[in-house]
Amino acid sequence: MNKEMRIEKISEILNQNPIWSKELLWKGALKTFDVYEVPLKNLIYNKYNGRILSRTKSLEQQGWDIKSDTEAWKLVIEDLLWKSKIDRNQKTLKDLEKFWQKEYWIITKDWIIIDWNRRAMLLNKIPKYEYFKTVILDITLEENPIEIQKLETSYQMWEDEKLWYNPIEKYLKSKDLLNQWVSVEQISDWMWETKATIEWYLSVMNTMDDYLDYLGYNWIYTQLDWREDQFISLTWWLSNFYDNQSAKWFDWYNNGDVDDLKTIAFDYIRAKYEWKSFRSLANWQKQNHFFWNKEIWESFKTSHFEKIIPIQDLEEKINFDSPDLKSTLDSRDSKFIDDSYDLLKQNLEDHETKLGNQLHKNEPLKLVNKAIDAISVAKINKNSKNDDVIEKIEVLDNILESMMFSKSPKSILKKVIELLNSLNSTKVSDNDKNEILTYTKDIQKITYQLEKDIKTN
Repeated sequence: MNKEMRIEKISEILNQNPIWSKELLWKGALKTFDVYEVPLKNLIYNKYNGRILSRTKSLEQQGWDIKSDTEAWKLVIEDLLWKSKIDRNQKTLKDLEKFWQKEYWIITKDWIIIDWNRRAMLLNKIPKYEYFKTVILDITLEENPIEIQKLETSYQMWEDEKLWYNPIEKYLKSKDLLNQWVSVEQISDWMWETKATIEWYLSVMNTMDDYLDYLGYNWIYTQLDWREDQFISLTWWLSNFYDNQSAKWFDWYNNGDVDDLKTIAFDYIRAKYEWKSFRSLANWQKQNHFFWNKEIWESFKTSHFEKIIPIQDLEEKINFDSPDLKSTLDSRDSKFIDDSYDLLKQNLEDHETKLGNQLHKNEPLKLVNKAIDAISVAKINKNSKNDDVIEKIEVLDNILESMMFSKSPKSILKKVIELLNSLNSTKVSDNDKNEILTYTKDIQKITYQLEKDIKTN
């Protein structure tokens, strides 16, 4: 049935007796509309419904022409609506089977659903229902898209069901309306939110768009799933750190450093890194994050890029001609997670330890006890590759030696005696004998001179 035939069919229904009436806020005024029973089979889903906007926009970006009045696309949209919240849909389906419609729907005169797309999809799954109750607007979607957007957005965001939307959709909806020259004030009114909230939605969406651009996934909004909390945190950091908005706390960085923070955060977001640990990068709490401390941040950043850039360099080019781009990108991201997650985790945990040590620098006993505990459980055997371990032990030895020299001569001599008494001369190899004899003579000279100095003083 083409558009003209659908409009003609609606005209026939409008000539019948309505079953009820309903008041709607339409074109800035409260208006009474008649309610009719309409055949369910003729309904056309709104491809830009707020519940699935990220999905349909992503499909269009891939070059698909979504013709929602065709059977093939009707099935695609029904699948998207079902997957938008499967557990909730299952619950609502049982409710519909028992009670049919509790609310009247709204459609255009060419059968496009303005609200209740999800419930229409569910009702289509119940064979015993062939009709639905609806208000019929005397207008098509193309004739006044902005007014219909206003009506749709207001109803969708007002109903309790809004809590079950994919979290990403509200950010995309705000951006989509703004791109249609709808003002922030109007959007806030339509979405039942404050102006500040809508401005925040747009800021978060801007960060999301930067993320997609960073990965080369522009406008493929499906790749934002399950990452909302991290994007919220990152947007907050960037809004404070760019242009030194946080200079009242620390001022070592510039905008280039903030760019690095954003890039590194994007890698953790891509890996779906757990939100609470993710906050260690730059959580807006003084001294509780890496970005606060220049030395720790530089170390963390250097280690990150050394480990992650080689992984990214080996990634395959994106096949945008893939018949299922979402699966292709999901697979690409999954491989990145497999290759990078342990490295991301280790680097973050290592620097969380460094940050903790920095915070407890005035509690030496606590730090020394931690070091003792760590060394005590370290296992080093001859079959292990211990070059790196030995190198770090030498660094530790130098640090301890430096600390010892800061103490009294008595403590140093006591330690030297303990070390000398621990030596086993039977383990001296022939190759080392001459060098060791030289050391012993040097020790004799040093102790003789020390003895003279002490007696003289």
